[in-house]
Parts: sequence; C-alpha cells; structure tokens
Amino acid sequence: MRALLDPSAFLWFVSGSSELSAEARQCIADLDNDLFLSAASLWEIAIKASLGRLQLLSPFDELIPEQLVQNAITVLPIEIPHLSKIIDLPFYHRDPFDRLIIGQSIAEDLPVITRDAAFNRYPVRLIW
Repeated sequence: MRALLDPSAFLWFVSGSSELSAEARQCIADLDNDLFLSAASLWEIAIKASLGRLQLLSPFDELIPEQLVQNAITVLPIEIPHLSKIIDLPFYHRDPFDRLIIGQSIAEDLPVITRDAAFNRYPVRLIW
C-alpha cells in the first residue's frame, strides 16, 4: 500500500501518541507500505516549531531525517501537477498546507493518513 501522511499523523506516530488511531498506526508501522510525507508538511512543522506552537522531541534537523529513515518514509516534493490540482479544489478547507496535501493525494492517487474531518469533503481516500 502507498499512503501520504499528514504532519499530525507523522508526529503522533514518532512520539508514540495515543492520538493516532490503531489503523493509522498499523499502516505507518508496516515497512512493506510505501509512505510519503509532503515537503509542505515538513515546512509546516518547521514553521510551527519556530513560532513555539509545536514542541519537537529533538531538534528538527535531527528528528526529521532520523524518523524518515527509521520508518522508510519518502519526502514527496512539490510538483507542478500537485499545484495544478489545487486550482480546481473548492474552498471547503482554507489551510494552504492541507490543500497542497489534498492536491498531492489526488495527483499521486495516494490515500491520506489523517483524522482531519475537512478532508472528507474532497475526492481523496482517507486512512484513520
């Protein structure tokens, strides 16, 4: 299975948080799955950490590379086809990071691991 993690799911997984559903945890933990984390999610994590709105377990430049390798997660770069999908999205969700994740999900045909209910209004498959 291939899947795209939202930043909350990624952070909850690496911290062992009970916020993550059992299905999401199992999907992320299965090293046979091809998992992706958007470059936009990394940007969002960095911004929130820099503003003091997010406490990371260790410094960003240590935590992120370590967890990506340890959990076999590939960074999904932002590509023109991803951005093209955003143009036609209705504005049910105004968060630009989430809109990009939705665009990437559609363009790459990837289900999204998220509990964000706003994603339900878009033509994306969700894992939670």
